[in-house]
Amino acid sequence: MHKVLLESSFPKLRMFKKGKVREIYDLGENYLIVVSDRLSAFDVIMSQGIPEKGAVLNRISAFWFEYCKDLIPNHMISIDTKDYPPECREYEESLQGRSMLVKKADVIPIECIVRGYITGSGWNDYKKAGMVSGIKLPSGLTDSEKLPEPIFTPSTKAEIGEHDENITNEKAEEIAGTEIFNKIKNASLAIYKKASEYALSRGIIIADTKMEFGIYNGEVILIDELLTPDSSRFWPLENYEKGRAQDSYDKQYVRDYLLSINFNKQPPPPPLPEEVIEKTSAKYLEALYKLTGQTI
Repeated sequence: MHKVLLESSFPKLRMFKKGKVREIYDLGENYLIVVSDRLSAFDVIMSQGIPEKGAVLNRISAFWFEYCKDLIPNHMISIDTKDYPPECREYEESLQGRSMLVKKADVIPIECIVRGYITGSGWNDYKKAGMVSGIKLPSGLTDSEKLPEPIFTPSTKAEIGEHDENITNEKAEEIAGTEIFNKIKNASLAIYKKASEYALSRGIIIADTKMEFGIYNGEVILIDELLTPDSSRFWPLENYEKGRAQDSYDKQYVRDYLLSINFNKQPPPPPLPEEVIEKTSAKYLEALYKLTGQTI
């Protein structure tokens, strides 16, 4: 197992932003995204990391950026440290495999969520009102059921520690403007359709996912991460059965453990048993292998 990276430390690089899982460094013309092994559950960052998680997320994003580049341009320049600028050279060993050099785009402040199946917060909203983000859905759906067509259900982008808030398409259009809204909505649905069909052929259902977009040189491009177990719900096709909660390729073991000990969903996090950490790491690695055929 590789060493777990909880915090990146590159004193000669300028930190631009720190997220729940990733750090972004400002390299002048471009950004460098470093993916740690941190794990956030119920919006609380765990004190222990998940071995290989950062490398898995980075590889999966890179795979999808390449696979979907015909639909819309994206921000990825390279994940090979040999392509990075000179100031990154001395950190090459730490950066290899878990970092991405990207174009510097202005973020559009909307989380672009596509749901192909009714689950999670969408299922909760549906049970209350028969709709998700103002979109009326057929009556009689059950938990985890496939929707007739994927739906676009945007949310606001919350700061760390706060929750994203589901909004209607109309509200998202107000925030982004009609032209940009239409571009990001259409691109999100197209990417989900292409990727979910591919994933299904590899034995994985992508139940839902969230994407982010930015403006680069006046054009809308895809940014952030793409179709990873952290930004999507991946379900094993062989175990799928509508009407119940599904197994998934992500932090399910961590969530289940936290629920079993009645975690109050507030910091500080409790320590995670080694077994939970190992099983979670194995799930991330399995997702990478099933989707891409790659191992770490």
